[in-house]
Amino acid sequence: MTSGGALIAVSTWKAGRQTWLYQLSKAGKLCVPAMNVNDSVTKQKFDNLYCCRESILDGLKRTTDVMFGGKQVVVCGYGEVGKGCCSALKALGAIVCVTEIDPICALQACMDGFKVVKLNEVVRQMDMVITCTGNKNVVTRELLDRMKNGCIVCNMGHSNTEIDVASLRTPELTWERVRSQVDHVIWPDGKRVILLAEGRLLNLSCSTVPSFVLSITATTQALALIELYNAPEGRYKQDVYLLPKKMDEYVASLHLPNFDAHLTELSDEQAKYMGLNKNGPFKPNYYRYEKGFKTPHIDYD
Repeated sequence: MTSGGALIAVSTWKAGRQTWLYQLSKAGKLCVPAMNVNDSVTKQKFDNLYCCRESILDGLKRTTDVMFGGKQVVVCGYGEVGKGCCSALKALGAIVCVTEIDPICALQACMDGFKVVKLNEVVRQMDMVITCTGNKNVVTRELLDRMKNGCIVCNMGHSNTEIDVASLRTPELTWERVRSQVDHVIWPDGKRVILLAEGRLLNLSCSTVPSFVLSITATTQALALIELYNAPEGRYKQDVYLLPKKMDEYVASLHLPNFDAHLTELSDEQAKYMGLNKNGPFKPNYYRYEKGFKTPHIDYD
């Protein structure tokens, strides 16, 4: 966002976690206030969880026509995107296991009925490998070499960094484009690994994003920019901020009429008992609307 040609603030909304913003802030290199929209509740839940719960199936069906019942699937990462993917795949009869580095997310996966494994221990048996971590080099060449013939590999997590696609562009491997966004990578022994969207985001490359979800996330982005622009001088310093809870609630309330939903209103007595304003916000900033706690600000020491 600019004023008089000068950059005065930024608001970010993208796939994957906004670690780079916090790294810039920690290094003292962030020159303007920044609003991290990706970690707002409305973005996390509706774009990352509910939308990916549908787009993972849509993207896989459009590209491979695969039948999910009985397939062995490993989902790397059990954050909001991973939860959505696992829920959808399990509902259609896939046998789903999860990889995780975070013990809280791992425990959530266990309580939701998913076996938590290490990828290198199960990769030979998997029919599908789906990355949802927001990290890099989650699926390495060594793991790709060990996959069975016909394994489908795709990314739902972050940019094109999760699958080491560059390691597959070597003379001994043959690439065969079988349809748009679908490549068969062929090993010398004839084994084929089915790579979708060349490791880019499956939901953006191979499926559609519902306009309802886009409305929610675009509204969140717009309100973040308005807040940064209208804020009195000194409210926001050169740091990274989450969207104020009141605005998250406002975004949700704007979309409730689509479902003919009617909110219950607190009485004065109830509001006083709970220590709340009758008009919100109704939850503290640290409340994440999920079973586990997700820390919005990360220390990278």
